Order: sequence, then structure tokens, then C-alpha cells
Amino acid sequence: MPQTAFNATQEKLLAQLTPQLQSLARRGVLRNYRKNAIVISENDVGDTMFVLVQGRVKAFSSDVDGREITYGTIESGDYFGEMSLDGGPRSASIITLEPCVCAVIDRSIVLAYLSEAPEFAVSLINEVIQRARAATESARGMALLNVYGRVVALLESYGGAGKPDAPVLIYPVTHQDLASRVGASREMVSRLLKDLEKGEYVKLGIKRITLLKKLPARW
Repeated sequence: MPQTAFNATQEKLLAQLTPQLQSLARRGVLRNYRKNAIVISENDVGDTMFVLVQGRVKAFSSDVDGREITYGTIESGDYFGEMSLDGGPRSASIITLEPCVCAVIDRSIVLAYLSEAPEFAVSLINEVIQRARAATESARGMALLNVYGRVVALLESYGGAGKPDAPVLIYPVTHQDLASRVGASREMVSRLLKDLEKGEYVKLGIKRITLLKKLPARW
């Protein structure tokens, strides 16, 4: 299958990908996206997959009132949009958190590549399973835990529980990021974090939270 020609700067970016993703990205077109650009809109019918060559994006859903739930962030060297390979609607929206470069590959090209590289096909299946499992765990937490429990579970999912001799730094993160992930208001999350800071469980900073010790099960 023919591959696209890239300039020297683009080649340096592609060189940071794994060999399999690099091979796939070379079959697409590189596009630049500014910060806060919507790359994918939920429920649109998609026929492309994206390899994130540079930058960071967020997967989320929102309703007509503007309420939002965040499913997670995707870092450079990963991919998204794979759920469109069945020809169905997009399952979530994707927005850039910083300027990004993506390789955009048509669905037909991706499917052809999967037949050429069965090891990547297996890797993709495993990734889809892991993302589905994470979504299931998130939904279970939303249903069975109260807001405080969801905040604790989310904070400790970044790097484990903090310890006096081994604090855990979460950066970059905002109170709104956490609120969107746990399905609560920013004000409620801010109150909980302030209380935890008063109890010397966490230290708050600009777009950062440091877990100083194991968070209490109840508050």
C-alpha cells in the first residue's frame, strides 16, 4: 500500500511512534489542530481513525444543557476513533487539550492495514477491550459510589495512594476536570478538595494536586 511523503519535521514526529503505529500513520494525512479544537463529534458517522502524533486530547460526552462527562485523556503515541471501524456513529467527542498533530487514516486503509499486520489487529482488539473494561468500571463507580467515593477512586487511579514518604503528584489537572470525570459539579469537588487539604491529606496548587497520604474511605 503506498505511503505518504512527509517533510523532515514531520518525519521527526513520526519517528517517536511505535513501528506499527508509524507504519499506519504513514498511510494517512498529517493534520494540525489548535488547542480546544473539536476533532470528533459524538454521534457523527465516522470513516476515519486518528493516530495522535503530538499533543493531548480528551474524550467526553455532553448533553443539550452543556453538562459534560469526561471518559479520559489520550496522549501522543496513541490513537482514537477506532470505534468507527464498524461504520457506526462516533461513541464520544474528542477535543484537543493543546496544539496537536494527528495522522488521519481512512477506514478502508485501516482495514487493509489490519489484514497486512495481524499483530496490530490483535493489539487493537486488546486496546478496545481494555477501553471497554475501563468504561464499565467507570459506570459501575458512578452507580455505586457517592461523589466523595468517586473523587477518591479517581484521584488514586492516577498514581496510587499517597504516602508521607512518597507523595503522588497529579498534573495537569483542574477541579473541573475531576468534576467532569465523576459526574459532579465543580463547586462540590472544590469543597471536598478544600476539606481534604485542611485535613492535610492533599496539597492543592495551580492545575496540580499532591496526594500526601492515603485518603480516608469516608468523609
